[in-house]
Amino acid sequence: MSEEKDKAIYSADHCLSCTSCMSSCPVMEATQEYRGPKLVGPAHSRMHFSQEDYEDSLDFCSNCKSCDRACPSGVAVSTLNMLQRGEYYRTHPHKQRDQMLAHGEDMGKLVRSLPFGAACANLGMKIGKSLGVFGMLGIAGKRDMPSYASQSFYSWFKGYKQQPSEKKVVFFPGCFINDNEPQVGIAFVKVMQKNGYEVLVDQKFNCCGSPMVVTGYLDEAKEHAHNNVARILEWKAKGIPVIACCTSCSLMLKEEYGELFGEDEMHEAGSNVYDAFEYLAIMEEKGELNTSFKEVKESLMYHVPCHLKSQGFGTPAKDILEEVPGVSVELADAGCCGISGNFGFKDDKYEISMKVGAKLFERINISQADEVICDCGTCRMQINHGTQVKPCHPIEILAKAYGE
Repeated sequence: MSEEKDKAIYSADHCLSCTSCMSSCPVMEATQEYRGPKLVGPAHSRMHFSQEDYEDSLDFCSNCKSCDRACPSGVAVSTLNMLQRGEYYRTHPHKQRDQMLAHGEDMGKLVRSLPFGAACANLGMKIGKSLGVFGMLGIAGKRDMPSYASQSFYSWFKGYKQQPSEKKVVFFPGCFINDNEPQVGIAFVKVMQKNGYEVLVDQKFNCCGSPMVVTGYLDEAKEHAHNNVARILEWKAKGIPVIACCTSCSLMLKEEYGELFGEDEMHEAGSNVYDAFEYLAIMEEKGELNTSFKEVKESLMYHVPCHLKSQGFGTPAKDILEEVPGVSVELADAGCCGISGNFGFKDDKYEISMKVGAKLFERINISQADEVICDCGTCRMQINHGTQVKPCHPIEILAKAYGE
């Protein structure tokens, strides 16, 4: 196990109660019901509170990690909140909607196991929304659930013939790209092929566990962590990095496992995980990035996800895409989009999520950009819901620049 000083739970002792986390919290700005990150996480962690001393505004933390980035003392505020939430649900029942929102991987597998499963599921969700079934389950009735692609990424990948190469990476698609937006994974594979890499997949990976963590299924998330860490370490032993195109997945695999569960293997595995454009930027630093781009005449508005900001490597997607002839990239710089994974899908959090995202929606609506780009799948859904503009992943623009 890691040294005690390296575990997130012990970072609570460094909290100065300075309110930096509270002033940066988008949920606190949107509602007075949330009493703030420092009270929910650090304060109660130091008191080792019991269920009788439960802070009832804990449910308002969206795990956007704005508080972590703002803390001058390096306290893992959001992780402390998630640990407290997990502790609470060890002795309290979950709502049915939590079960659904936390287990998208299971839902996807069920859909894929049935004939015409994707089409039937999509139709069922439309009917369910129109009849108010979502609202009865505690899911925001105004919001569309993500539709299933007719073909999953894994299914497409099995039939795709790559150019073999000694340079290899393992792609971690995550649940959303595999089941809902396989075009993102397809674009990644084609980009890496253009750069002389062969892309591998490992279907022994589980969901990264982020939806479980934020919904209080902490023990189940730990089981996923152990499985995924073992897989990552196997690939690390072979000298093959693991790459993700979803910023929530990459953050969970790289950092959050270690913060939440504090095991040495988790920190070691995290060193072998990269976000897609983070890895492409490393390639460019080594002079390995293929910059034979075709002209793409597009102005892009880029919403940088909270979970990308928390990884601390800047905005390499902007830097690389601006090298493409005809492309200009402007940062939206309008804060959190508000959805925070499954937070904005909850009926009692919907209005908060929309209020948090209002600045971003306005920024996009007045923009003259040809297209909006964002690295996070649920952020893209929120942008589409709040503006009727359909964003894409930056990797899709890069694939276009390679002629794919």
